[in-house]
Amino acid sequence: MLATGGKGQTILGIDPGTATMGWGVVRQEGSRLRYVQHGAITTPADWEMPRRLGRLFDGVTELVRGYRPETVAVEELFFNTNVTTAITVGQARGVAMLAAYKAGIGVAEYTPLQVKQAITSYGRAEKRQVQEMVRALLNLREIPRPDDAADGLAIAICHAFTSRMGGKVGVGK
Repeated sequence: MLATGGKGQTILGIDPGTATMGWGVVRQEGSRLRYVQHGAITTPADWEMPRRLGRLFDGVTELVRGYRPETVAVEELFFNTNVTTAITVGQARGVAMLAAYKAGIGVAEYTPLQVKQAITSYGRAEKRQVQEMVRALLNLREIPRPDDAADGLAIAICHAFTSRMGGKVGVGK
């Protein structure tokens, strides 16, 4: 499945959002991809934005400290029509990237199209197809929940597949 040299790498994938930030951790060891954990950082809708962003930053900082990934892979902003949503998702992306940077960890960014292409070999795959492939690739009994966490795992898997082909990663401090 994967071909890498060395001891392997731990990858934290982030699906940014201010209400729910999905995350997934995978371990890439040689030709193997192993599931580690997944979850979501949530913030209450009635919190003011600075407080929500602080919670997201603290949550990603905890994940980085706990799982010690070599790379944090973050989904790039997909801008459709809702400008307000795009701005808030951009802010969530920013705090996730800042948490990685402050920890000295490299950050890789992938578009939704790149993630779908890497996971399913089809850039226009449906969300359910991507989730089913995440389940199959990681040998899980069920599709990870919530959907945001499955997306976080998909982003981590995308990085594992892409990094073996010399993908670009920005390095933290």
